[in-house]
Amino acid sequence: MAATWKEVNRGQKSHGANNFSSPESVNGWSNKSVVTEFILLGLSSSQDIQLFLFLLFSVFYGAAVLGNIFIILTVIIDSRLHSPMYFLLSNLSFIDVCQATFATPKMIADFLNEHKTITFQGCMSQIFFLHVFGGSEMVLLVAMAYDRYIAICKPLHYMTIMSRRVCAILVGVSWTIGILHSASHLAFTVNLPFCGPNKVDNFFCDLPLVIKLACLDTYDLEVLVLTNNSGFLSMSSFLLLVISYTVILITVRKRSSASMAKARSTLTAHITVVTLFFGPCIFIYVWPFSSYSVDKVLAVFYTIFTPILNPIIYTLRNKDMKAAMLKVKSRYLKSGQVSAFIRNVLFLETN
Repeated sequence: MAATWKEVNRGQKSHGANNFSSPESVNGWSNKSVVTEFILLGLSSSQDIQLFLFLLFSVFYGAAVLGNIFIILTVIIDSRLHSPMYFLLSNLSFIDVCQATFATPKMIADFLNEHKTITFQGCMSQIFFLHVFGGSEMVLLVAMAYDRYIAICKPLHYMTIMSRRVCAILVGVSWTIGILHSASHLAFTVNLPFCGPNKVDNFFCDLPLVIKLACLDTYDLEVLVLTNNSGFLSMSSFLLLVISYTVILITVRKRSSASMAKARSTLTAHITVVTLFFGPCIFIYVWPFSSYSVDKVLAVFYTIFTPILNPIIYTLRNKDMKAAMLKVKSRYLKSGQVSAFIRNVLFLETN
């Protein structure tokens, strides 16, 4: 930490009792105050800009949630989309809804608040859910690449290998790894001694920024995050995806049949989504403790724009999905038929 222990102690006195409590000992750190809430500095301090951002991100958040929910409902309703690829795609859309929701509603509300604070428990919850959803999505993207590999390289065995049971296992593994990945972060973060500085320079609590506020040398923690969790999971997943799509593209290039045109279109959508997801993720978590002015932009891109772009990319690049969504829209979403649409979805889910 840049501040000395004496400076930290002087800072504790000046902050008052609202943000800190003062037990005699916390995890072996005696006579140090404990942060009970964090201050989120957000994206801007200008009231005019914050009002503009409130309107902008309200629209973006609504678009992300509604777009991904529409994909999920389309896959459920249209029997032509009852295949492993679209099952995995609907789960990706569900994760994107969660990814857009864990911090964005609070960010939108904070644009209208002068004091942007979050409790210690709320901050830890944001870190937990961020890494659950992020870790799950990484593994799910690998599963989707495996699905495309089997479909293109072993088409005769596709339905045998990618059975419903296998698809359910792949989704279950993605969530399990995401939860374990996040729990490993939270296990050491929640016990760190936060004894003074409590300003997080972002619109949500992110692990690298929160760790920097701990009252101890964070070098070992930086190495732990880089080698054990975020950096390792990001890089290993990304390398697996690069290898998988390289093999698939080589296979597609060797085949000149008309059926490969559809495969190329699908692959383009998958590779675009992978690039958009892993680009910001690797930048933030493989080099997380350097100060870059673009950190907030990447955080916005990762939590807001990626969940918006995924349904757009898969819709524009996938003729089957585009046709199914237009069919659902024309059949159920006309004036006066929304309730029938919802009843039909609920009926299909219960049967």
